[in-house]
Amino acid sequence: MLPKDPAILLSVINTKLRDFYPSLDALCDDLNADKSEIEASLSAIGYKYSELRNQFI
Repeated sequence: MLPKDPAILLSVINTKLRDFYPSLDALCDDLNADKSEIEASLSAIGYKYSELRNQFI
């Protein structure tokens, strides 16, 4: 289960992307997470997923 707090979610997602997953899609598939929910939550605090960097920036 992923955290609901956007700041904590950002840290968890970026760490998992860096250490375990080649893309946000792979992370969402593996964790059965809703990609649009993650993107919306992090967008609300000013972050957007970068495929090139494989992280939210």
